Amino acid sequence: MGAVNIWNAIEVAESHTSDIPSSSLTIDHSLPPSDMKPRIVELCKDLFKKWSNLDESHFSVERVSGGITNLLLKVSVVEKNGNIVNITVRLYGPNTEYVINRERELQAIPYLSAAGFGAKLLGIFANGMVQSFIDARTLAPPDMREPKLAAEIAKQLRKFHQVDIPGSKEPQLWNDIFKFYGKASNLNFDDFEEQKKYETISFKEIISEIIELKELTGCLDAPVVYAHNDLLSGNLMLNDDEERLYIIDFEYGSYSYRGFDIGNHFNEYAGYDCDYSLCPNKDEQHHFFRHYLDPERPEEEVNCDGCQMPIAGR
Repeated sequence: MGAVNIWNAIEVAESHTSDIPSSSLTIDHSLPPSDMKPRIVELCKDLFKKWSNLDESHFSVERVSGGITNLLLKVSVVEKNGNIVNITVRLYGPNTEYVINRERELQAIPYLSAAGFGAKLLGIFANGMVQSFIDARTLAPPDMREPKLAAEIAKQLRKFHQVDIPGSKEPQLWNDIFKFYGKASNLNFDDFEEQKKYETISFKEIISEIIELKELTGCLDAPVVYAHNDLLSGNLMLNDDEERLYIIDFEYGSYSYRGFDIGNHFNEYAGYDCDYSLCPNKDEQHHFFRHYLDPERPEEEVNCDGCQMPIAGR
């Protein structure tokens, strides 16, 4: 099953980017970078023929970041002429194909990259991809509420929502939620205590609330855009010297409701500890909306009663 997903993803990417090299090699996600190095060197040589005659001493590998769904590695290559090239090797987390549609992600990347978002796709392999290296720092949750950065995030998100990705424009939010629900409601744990805790969850109540929310949102006639769906601080990078903001990682991207994408971003102010008291207040939300709706004239008053944006307390 996994191999089918991998090769379908490669075929999708190649059908949209015929000049992107691909490799059938896999990298063991669980190894430390030093032990991964020989395999990564082999991968780089397989994908990029200009490096095929370089020995291992020309390559260095370091971990950049790692989460549930990805492990990012910075690979530096010293070419024969002394030029240093930095690339990012992104390894998919184990079993992430159960929650992430990798084909959908690979389909969108060329169009988002052409619009100036994220790193450039350089190559694909069996359990990951190679991208250009972004020289920037990852934001922390408190950074997102800094007014200047919040304004820039709003401007960039507006541009992101204007990118046209070929294919069905049907919102995928509820399809994805029902898919997640289906998997989450049919789990079994080997650990007795974990299983006992799991059995306290009322999935009947959860599905009832999901259906009710779906029916309520169906009355809103909400605008549908290509949404990021995971705009947390870890997917925002800033080059402080150039004052350039990058939106990265589109693995949850899909056509969805504009208000959901913005509301989900506001939830991410809560940080990894999920302290929802940190979510933006009404003034901070209005600041974001003004820069989203009219980046050129954000100081003008925005009538949010008719702009279909989520506002706390309404």
